Amino acid sequence: MEVVREIYLDNAATTKTSDKVMKRIIDMCTEFYGNPSSMHNKGLESDNMIREAAQIIAKAVLCYEDEIYFTSGGTEANNLAIRGVSKANKKRGNHIITTKIEHSSVRNVFKNLEEEGFNVTYLNVDKEGYVNEEELKDAVNDNTILVSIMYVNNEIGTKQNIEKLGSIIKKKNVKTYFHVDAIQAFGKYIINVDREKIDLMSISGHKIHAPKGIGALYVRKGVRITPIIYGGGQEGGLRSGTENTSGIVALGETTKQTYKNLNVNTEKMMEFKTKLVSEIFKKVKDVYINGPEIDKSAPHILSLKFKDIKGEALLHSLSDVGIYISTGSACAAKKTDLSKTLSSIGLTDNEIYGTVRLSFSPDNYVDDIPYITDNIAKSVESIRKVLRG
Repeated sequence: MEVVREIYLDNAATTKTSDKVMKRIIDMCTEFYGNPSSMHNKGLESDNMIREAAQIIAKAVLCYEDEIYFTSGGTEANNLAIRGVSKANKKRGNHIITTKIEHSSVRNVFKNLEEEGFNVTYLNVDKEGYVNEEELKDAVNDNTILVSIMYVNNEIGTKQNIEKLGSIIKKKNVKTYFHVDAIQAFGKYIINVDREKIDLMSISGHKIHAPKGIGALYVRKGVRITPIIYGGGQEGGLRSGTENTSGIVALGETTKQTYKNLNVNTEKMMEFKTKLVSEIFKKVKDVYINGPEIDKSAPHILSLKFKDIKGEALLHSLSDVGIYISTGSACAAKKTDLSKTLSSIGLTDNEIYGTVRLSFSPDNYVDDIPYITDNIAKSVESIRKVLRG
């Protein structure tokens, strides 16, 4: 079927690479192509550009340039933080903590470490996805070496009070490291790693209009962490392998542009989200928001559950008319497992099957809302006729 219009509402899965970033990538591949480990001018040129990108990211989160380590993406950054800290500090303790609504790139690392003998506590969340502060306080003990909690949930948009959670952890055990998966928060919020007591933080480029395959990990000076990749000793020996120079420069460029326009962009996304929800509720019955209310959740994520529909059917119906959404986390979209996040906030199996995620970027326009909501209403009605008989 020929798509006559394209409206992309799956930006929590990935974003379109911006034109400015693409120009930098082309320049890096055609002009500044030296290996940054080489000692000649071409290599030094590339190395300087890597350092410039690190400076930009460090400025955005208020840390030092040499506390930024580049990775292949958010998954590697999460693995490096969690496995690297757990392995390096095992003699000090074997208790680690996370939540039941983490991304699979966090949850599955904890499951693997649990199989290796680590004692893991999985914190519960309430119906809006918030961590229970008292449960966290009770869980941290003298044997706790790491707590990992995501800043913004990728499925329902819950924004944790990271500053409060960080304070709870440090007051209970100042030696416990705090890792934050900020992949859905970086570029949407001002993050202050000192104020929020963050020791390690993961970010990903393709969520903020850089290409796939580039990410970074902030590691506070003094944190004991071991590599998970060994080789030529790049990135201070923590992440070996020839640097993805074009990706690193792209991440620096998109970080600079994103934070330059942060307030305008987040206000634009929140306006779009608010008006979209209002119009959907006018045109469709039996639809509900998963997670926090609109004004409390991240500006770019909206999770909706529809009674008596299958989310996958709605996804395909909208795709046929050029509207692209998700049924949940794209990293697990092709699996049949039910969402751990949605089940953790109390949804039944049928409610999970009836859930879709719409996620936004500054490239979405309010003028498209009538087309989106008309097609959602039409698709939902058609699907319900079939399912309800």
